Amino acid sequence: MGAQIRVYRQKIASTSSMKKIFKAMELIATSRIGKARSRVQASLPYAEAITRAVSAVASHNEIEHVLTQKAERPTRAAVLIMTSDRGLAGAYSTNVLKRGEQLLALLREEGKEVRPYLYGRKAQAYFDFREREYDQVWTGNTDNPALERAREIGDELVGRFVQPTDDGGVDELYLVYTEFESMVKQDPVVRRMLPLALVDDDGESAVRAEYDFEPGPEEVLDALLPRYVESRLYTAMLEASASELAARQRAMKSAADNADELIRKYTLLRNNARQAEITQELSELIGGADALANS
Repeated sequence: MGAQIRVYRQKIASTSSMKKIFKAMELIATSRIGKARSRVQASLPYAEAITRAVSAVASHNEIEHVLTQKAERPTRAAVLIMTSDRGLAGAYSTNVLKRGEQLLALLREEGKEVRPYLYGRKAQAYFDFREREYDQVWTGNTDNPALERAREIGDELVGRFVQPTDDGGVDELYLVYTEFESMVKQDPVVRRMLPLALVDDDGESAVRAEYDFEPGPEEVLDALLPRYVESRLYTAMLEASASELAARQRAMKSAADNADELIRKYTLLRNNARQAEITQELSELIGGADALANS
């Protein structure tokens, strides 16, 4: 009986230690969510402004640009899947990977060759475990992304898009990431980055604007489109980081609550075992006293 009590005491102690870790991670995630959401809000005006600028230039019918022209028969598509570097965030990465798998299957059904690009160690581990190929992976600081990383990814993907298909280029570029809607709602979404769809902020067709461009609209578009892709990637990375932190905060809160429940359960079992041990000792004492009295 004493050994059983020691086991329960050890379980209570280990669960209490884990609870402290869960609470600490919950507090860290909670403290960082506010900053992450502020970064998302700060990035939106620039992303929306450059989208309007690109649409204004590209809406001129006489412009023919590789980044805005859709291939008649697209044969190859690049897909960037954004997950997290670390776990302990519930089903955050799993949901993104599931949405990515749906997109990959759909593109293959359309007869397109798919070239995956990965962002986050969870995506890399998922593909490596299944021995599946991918073109490139970026890892590190998925919960605190940097603009330099967005620029690096954007340069790679734009370079792959402008490359001729016969030389390994792609006709389409898709992005799979988690969109932050609120503290309790974050949904994995698919966005087609390229070729550029000329729409305004409300999703309506872009209205042709009458502007004069120097040195010319094609040159302006050459300068704007890489920055457009970079800004959209950076905004998506920021939304994904806020979603990751929100998912980790909920997961750690749930884990801490479960730890409380386990501690209460083990405490009750320990007390019952102790009570049973005391009852047994009393029974042995009474039995011994009765034996002595009868003798």
